[in-house]
Amino acid sequence: MKDFSFDGNISREVLCNYLSRSVTAADLYLSDTLEDDLRVLKKIGAKFLGRASGIWYVIMDDDKHFEMSRSLAEKVHAMDPEIILQSCVFEAVFNELNDIKIPAYVFEAFGLEPEDRCFRLKDILFAEEPQDFCWEDGGIPDITRLETRMWFYYRATRYIDCGYEALHMGQIHLYTANDRGYKETYKLFDMIREYGAKHARRHKVLLDAHTHGINVEGKLLFDYHAMPFTRFPLKDRAGDKLVLVREGFSEGGLNPNGWSANTMPYLMEYDNWGGKMIDDFSTISVEERAEMDWWGYDQIAWFANQDKEARDNFLDYTYKWVAINNKNAYFEVPFCRRLSSAKMIVKRADNGEYGIQSKYQMNNPSDACPMGFGQEDTVERLWREGDEKLRNRMSNPEDLIRYGAFDKFDMVTGLKLPEKVVLYGSFQPFVGAAKNDSNSEITRMYYIGDNTYSLSFVMPYAGEYDFAVSLYGTLSSTYCHDRYPRSGSRHKRKFTVTHDNTAVKIIYRFIDNEIKVEMT
Repeated sequence: MKDFSFDGNISREVLCNYLSRSVTAADLYLSDTLEDDLRVLKKIGAKFLGRASGIWYVIMDDDKHFEMSRSLAEKVHAMDPEIILQSCVFEAVFNELNDIKIPAYVFEAFGLEPEDRCFRLKDILFAEEPQDFCWEDGGIPDITRLETRMWFYYRATRYIDCGYEALHMGQIHLYTANDRGYKETYKLFDMIREYGAKHARRHKVLLDAHTHGINVEGKLLFDYHAMPFTRFPLKDRAGDKLVLVREGFSEGGLNPNGWSANTMPYLMEYDNWGGKMIDDFSTISVEERAEMDWWGYDQIAWFANQDKEARDNFLDYTYKWVAINNKNAYFEVPFCRRLSSAKMIVKRADNGEYGIQSKYQMNNPSDACPMGFGQEDTVERLWREGDEKLRNRMSNPEDLIRYGAFDKFDMVTGLKLPEKVVLYGSFQPFVGAAKNDSNSEITRMYYIGDNTYSLSFVMPYAGEYDFAVSLYGTLSSTYCHDRYPRSGSRHKRKFTVTHDNTAVKIIYRFIDNEIKVEMT
């Protein structure tokens, strides 16, 4: 029997036990099939419900949102008090927060006299207005601004009061772009943890984000890490088939719970960022669609749009693939997640009519969940059979090929340097790599000292090409235009080769995020 007991700090064994029984249960607090959802969660033995609450846009009165979040937690814990529910504090803020009042305890936590006022969006956004950081109705918050830290603290503490023991902190590398060395971020997270030690159900709140890890002077910012998958399309198979790409690296150091390891446990999930990329796939070629995210979908939308047999098979493949390729990682199985623009027409199980399904649900279709996708039996089987033999006997070593920057720290901030930095873009096929492969070992940069990475190659043909720099080989933190990070693959910088067989050298300096291109 797995141990799920903790009070205060959590051991690595217990943490891994929870992660091994984790599901992405996005927006479960809004579910209109909750009774059946609880049935499935109990049947499969889920112990960690990721993204069960949280807001991107403010879609309702904030107090009502927290009342609904609390109600979900009470129902879940009545069924199984061991379950950890996770909520989210995202990297996006919008005009509606101007109508949310700041409680007195938030002012007091920051040593301020309470005021009778609401949050102010203008005092949260980046004052420099970097490209794509500010939008017409909102933007990315700047953690170095006091109003932002008050907003994050407010949301985190209210979820803790509702019974949530884990918080996903979104795209950490975006809103910390001005926090050199993460000083303000560490202080804020310490405040959140102190609140959790006093008010959380078991005197603990677990923090993660989409990151491979942040380590300052050996101390980790997060309890564990989380990241989406990377894929490679298979063009020689019928349909939009793909395989997963090995990348798994999770920064080690001193965990906030007091224990250390070279590699921290982490979750891998089918992510979502919009659903379907274009309305009509018939307007583009198969080759174009193969290079477009997950065959023109985000990850969960691609998965939902496979037939049932293919979904079952891909869950089995992913579960085994994670255990083999990333022995410290755990597959956060999709339980429910929005499909956004990839809404599907599904035949209902209750009346035989067709309806529009706006989210993926693991549930078997029934009167209680008429548009379920039917993976509950597959997940129940996978977890019952377990992956210990694969993980312990068959898995690849966790160590990466050494390209330098092993246990290197910035002299000023104490921030640990990334061991894996990759150049990717349209130039890659001309040096023997797959186009836009942010995880490629072929275009991985070498550490040359002084926070600096470099890669040289020969471009055999003249032309215009694009590239970006990816930290740790994934797309949560990429650089190209300026010192500000971007998320996703669409941001690129161009360079022009004027004659065949040109030698190109690209140099990247970490923390300052300076990029130089030299050619001869």
